[in-house]
Amino acid sequence: MFKKYGLLVWLTFLLAGGFIFTSVAGYLTSKNTLQQSLAEQTLPITGDNVYSEIQKDILRPVFTSSLMAHDTFVRDWMLNGEEDQELITKYLKEVKIKNNAVTSFLVSNQTLHYYHADGLLKTIKEGEPRDVWFYRVKNLKADYETNVDVDLANHDAVTIFVNYRIKDYQGQFLGVTGIGLTLDTLRQLIDSYQKRFARRIMFADASGKIMLAGSGHSQKAQRLQEVPGLNTVTPTILANKKSQSLHLEYAGEKGTVLLNSRFLPELGWHLLVEQELDTELRPVQNMLLVNIAISAGITLTIAIIMLFMVRRYQQRLERSASTDALTGLLNRQAFDFVFKAAILDAERSRQPMCAVLLDIDFFKKVNDKHGHLVGDHVLKEISAIARRSLRESDVLCRWGGEEFLILLKNCTLEKATSIAENLRGTIEGNDFSRTTDLLKTRMNVTVSMGVAQCKENESEDSVFERADQALYQAKENGRNSVYFAE
Repeated sequence: MFKKYGLLVWLTFLLAGGFIFTSVAGYLTSKNTLQQSLAEQTLPITGDNVYSEIQKDILRPVFTSSLMAHDTFVRDWMLNGEEDQELITKYLKEVKIKNNAVTSFLVSNQTLHYYHADGLLKTIKEGEPRDVWFYRVKNLKADYETNVDVDLANHDAVTIFVNYRIKDYQGQFLGVTGIGLTLDTLRQLIDSYQKRFARRIMFADASGKIMLAGSGHSQKAQRLQEVPGLNTVTPTILANKKSQSLHLEYAGEKGTVLLNSRFLPELGWHLLVEQELDTELRPVQNMLLVNIAISAGITLTIAIIMLFMVRRYQQRLERSASTDALTGLLNRQAFDFVFKAAILDAERSRQPMCAVLLDIDFFKKVNDKHGHLVGDHVLKEISAIARRSLRESDVLCRWGGEEFLILLKNCTLEKATSIAENLRGTIEGNDFSRTTDLLKTRMNVTVSMGVAQCKENESEDSVFERADQALYQAKENGRNSVYFAE
């Protein structure tokens, strides 16, 4: 089969290989371009957009707290001995409502009173676990801090506080003021960012503690160092104390993750924007599969068409090599194979087999008188008469120019002679002019035949030689007759 269809197989492999190579090369190019675009353009732009949103939505409490800490009313009220508490309560309530905050507060360093929008909450005590934050801010070198803590005034709801230091006009520490946002509110804000930008977003402080994260973040990991894969690039992230973006990637649980990180000096947090590469590559991968499927379909279609054409061409070659173009009968070369198989079968089954050699009488005169077209017509007509007169198991071939050879299986010499005689009589009685427009007058053709029965272990040449001798006798004795070899 490979020898027969080897060229077709190689062409199919080359065609399929070309399609696959082109599709894979296109996929790899698209993958590299997409990965580079994500790392250098899309994620940084997303980080900038998120940062802008944060400045508008999250950093607003920082600016509000800064205004509170520098408000002359607040400082004068504290410097004047905090006499009218209703004034500061009214002020804090107005700030809370105006900024849609969950709490607004002020803690005095002089009286250690904790004021909020509903009045005096408590008195700060040194050594109290819940009041550690105040003494930390008191010793803070920066102007403020952001801190995640529970809010006593709101049933211990987890809140992000902006703790801003208040100084007098000489720069002496007076206390701490600020506002707070609930963590749930900010988490919903982060979720809205993630949905809008189709990225994972989280915030971590300078130590790597995850301060805020969207819904896609694993609740088990509280620090960047605990996130599988992310821990490998955490030192690089935490070492960046500038606002410039870092382009990083790491191997996550679901594949390669592209990461853009930047430090937010206003919050003292690191902003991390992540994107799973496989998610972005899925449309490209689907396109690759579609291209491969289309390529496979085209290759299969072309292969089928080529196979059909090759088979037709080979069949035509085989027919031309084994059949006579004029009569459609087996030619002499093909008959040799058929005869060898038939004689072996006859020996196994011990059945008689005969060969009949047929020659058209005076065929040269037909060509000379009527032309070769009429001669060809006579050959085709005699082959058609012979097909109709013989059994399906019998074999008929064109042996030479005007000679035909018939192989009669399971047939004795007597029966073969009778069949040959009937065929001779049918040909003699046939009016060849009625089967063609080339002849206008009646034309009859006669044939001579020689019959020989195959002997046991007899060679092909020997059988044909005896049939030819019988045919020679028929011609010597007047033609239009059948003779058989003893």
